[in-house]
Amino acid sequence: MDLQLKGKTALITGSTKGIGKAIAQSMAGEGVNVIINGRQPDVVSQVVTDLQSQYPHVTVSGAPFDITSDLKARELMAKFPHVDILVNNMGIFKPMAYQNIDDATWKKFFDVNVLSGNRLAKYYLPKMISQNFGRIIFIASEEAVMPSGEMPQYSMTKSMNLSLAKSLSKLTVGTNVTVNTVMPGSTLTEGVQTMLDDMYADTDLTASEREADFMKNHRPLSQIQRLIRPEEIGAFVTFVASPLAGGFSGEALRMDGGMVPTIF
Repeated sequence: MDLQLKGKTALITGSTKGIGKAIAQSMAGEGVNVIINGRQPDVVSQVVTDLQSQYPHVTVSGAPFDITSDLKARELMAKFPHVDILVNNMGIFKPMAYQNIDDATWKKFFDVNVLSGNRLAKYYLPKMISQNFGRIIFIASEEAVMPSGEMPQYSMTKSMNLSLAKSLSKLTVGTNVTVNTVMPGSTLTEGVQTMLDDMYADTDLTASEREADFMKNHRPLSQIQRLIRPEEIGAFVTFVASPLAGGFSGEALRMDGGMVPTIF
């Protein structure tokens, strides 16, 4: 299927690894010129080199800016004043007991997971409306609508992503600009792998056994009973970003393995 994305430009935040990198790979494969974002210049440069070698017919650019900083975000926007697609993927998570979360931590999660993406959306959305095409996609989580209780500070910010995307979609009425949220279920990113390593450090379970035990005991409502792979999310987000997905706007699109109950 031709997703009609050739020649488009996409900025994917937090795209040096995990879901963000998988999205960049999928989009590059569809002919999208991708902008790789991360905080560490050497890591960004390596990902750019790797992707450019893999996809020589598109332009892969590096944006080594810490977008949690207003100044650095402005530098990024000055360097890349035009994008057709903005994927607000960058975010942090960490299992924490509610009683142990101090105000500084709440504020940090809000700054990183909400304000950073909002800052970019505020800049690029008017430009997309002016050209009458654009896609803004927030990467949230099933935690946005069904908090596990394991990381309330994270769940709060993911719910905010849904609300913000819905609000922004109201500004695009009658245009070919859409704003949506994609809610992945538990995905086998590097961060989740580290979490599993920590959780099962005192066991002799294999990687596949750890995954199975985690899903059984921590994500029992999952219908697929496995961790989603980043490339699966990447393919779905690429479709949502395409002109073929113009029927989605203001939507919270789930890819959670059937974990969130559906109410008919």
